[in-house]
Amino acid sequence: MTENSEVAELFSNYVIPNYARKPIAFVRGKGTRVWDSSGKVYLDFLGGIAVQGAGHCHPEITKAIQAQAERLVHVSNLYWTENQGLLARELSGLSLKGKCFFCNSGAEANEALIKLARYWGREKGKFEIVSMKNSFHGRTLATLSATGQAKVQAGFEPLAPGFVYADFNNLASVRDAVTEHTAAVLVEAVQGEGGVIPAQPDFMKGLRELCDEKGILLLCDEIQCGMGRTGSWFGFQAYGIEPDAISLAKGLGNGFPIGAIVTKPGLSDVLQPGTHGSTFGGTPLACAAALATISVIRGEKLVERAAAAGEKFQSPLKAMVGKHAHLAEVRGAGLMVGLVLDQPAKDLADKLVDMGLLCLATAGNVIRFLPPLNVKDSEIEDALDIINDAFDEWNGTAAPEEEAKPADA
Repeated sequence: MTENSEVAELFSNYVIPNYARKPIAFVRGKGTRVWDSSGKVYLDFLGGIAVQGAGHCHPEITKAIQAQAERLVHVSNLYWTENQGLLARELSGLSLKGKCFFCNSGAEANEALIKLARYWGREKGKFEIVSMKNSFHGRTLATLSATGQAKVQAGFEPLAPGFVYADFNNLASVRDAVTEHTAAVLVEAVQGEGGVIPAQPDFMKGLRELCDEKGILLLCDEIQCGMGRTGSWFGFQAYGIEPDAISLAKGLGNGFPIGAIVTKPGLSDVLQPGTHGSTFGGTPLACAAALATISVIRGEKLVERAAAAGEKFQSPLKAMVGKHAHLAEVRGAGLMVGLVLDQPAKDLADKLVDMGLLCLATAGNVIRFLPPLNVKDSEIEDALDIINDAFDEWNGTAAPEEEAKPADA
């Protein structure tokens, strides 16, 4: 087996250093656990950043990928393939009852949403997208322009025109940002990269009413909070509203790259031949992975499990507020959970990883947890023990180990 040091040399010599990678080389995964090249086992409470909703190497999803790889992998979107049609039907039925476009990633899905909105509004002179400060929609030029974070945009100016930013959870701010040129409002039901901040119910309902009033589109970025993560199939469903279109990726293929948008019926035929495309979007293999993922989520009742497991995880975490110094708040929805600190979170996040619990510092002072939806209660308890111990060590309050006593004491 290749050692960590050998992998590190490969990366140093041949991989562009655009990620601040931790010095760990993972080689195997099963369920909620992953192993590195030295044999150390970790509890994966990051899930590939909200990707492994059904855990690593789920046998039904693995079997579906293997079977499809033996039949047909790719033929291009110049032809029909059954799996793409079947997947579109599933996603339509689960969400907006319209039609789908398939691509490969979340950024591509949001690009498609942006193009859909602009093409829809072209004859009315509507092209602007209102997105939220602190949002995250991707790292392509258009999606980082839609992202309301200066640190993501820095160095890539001039940004793509046609994007304006409003305050999240502030309906008056969105109203002030809407002009005669506005085509759509783009929002996350839970801001993930922004610090695991759920939208307030009145805000989401108000956005729907505002978009209806102004005759513009409401677009929901469901890339991180979709596919059962928050305790509903999609984050917007917890608010009793329907957007006009949504974007999906991450958990859709349980690790196999696939992205999509789903529209309401009224938008289903806006994009006609020649207006948008993707060479690898919706291949038979990618759609087989997504179909199997949906089957597992449905069959194992993982949407309901995410809600229940989220409560089992969040409730004890909230009880830690006041017990541990620097822990200010716990927030989230379902199994999309953030620990909010009153100081930078990176050192504590690094300590948790060193102690065998994968997580991620985000928004400066938040530690984000995104475990598989089928995480076991015992694994949640193990994670809570690690978090307690990590806080004690980080704060310097860990009890000293007792000295070993003589055998006849």
